Amino acid sequence: MLAHSRGHTLVHVIDGKHPAPRPRRSDATRTAILDAARERFAADGYERATIRAIAKDAGIDPSMVMRYYGNKEGLFAAAVAIDLRLPDLTTVPHTDIGRTMVAHLLAVWEENEVLTAVLRVGATNQAGAERMRLIFQDQLVPAVRAVTADPDGAPARAALVASQLLGFALTRYVLRFPATVALSRTEVIDWLAPTVQRYVTEPLP
Repeated sequence: MLAHSRGHTLVHVIDGKHPAPRPRRSDATRTAILDAARERFAADGYERATIRAIAKDAGIDPSMVMRYYGNKEGLFAAAVAIDLRLPDLTTVPHTDIGRTMVAHLLAVWEENEVLTAVLRVGATNQAGAERMRLIFQDQLVPAVRAVTADPDGAPARAALVASQLLGFALTRYVLRFPATVALSRTEVIDWLAPTVQRYVTEPLP
């Protein structure tokens, strides 16, 4: 790699042909802002958290937060926006729906710290709780409705699934109950899958 000086600017050349692209900072900046926002919203709640405090935590100027997200409401919406990436349950054998759902959502929790941060926000303030409800309402209810024999009961079924999975996630990732943390993935799936399967596919009482 060569560097040629043009006035005061250094241009990096790869193989003597084209300038190397400058690393993009916007993605790193957005990530820093959102990470700081989730921590601040979880600690202070929506009302008390400020753009200035979040910017300080992220190590940037408050104007950068406004540039990317407009205002606190826009920042909050972005900070708690989560795609659960639920699989198409209509392609799953009917008897495996519970295991598939638990295995998938467990993987999402284990591999994505953002979801844990959002859960902490939801557990500590009303605005965060509402966002969590919308995430599951908009994503889980349609998934359940597509595979249950009782489409009208899908909201209740999905709510029960959410109660099982969110309760588990709260004790494993936020409150960190030792016995829950110690469970292996296989054990978690074996324990939770039958209950989730019943919530989705069994007749209502």
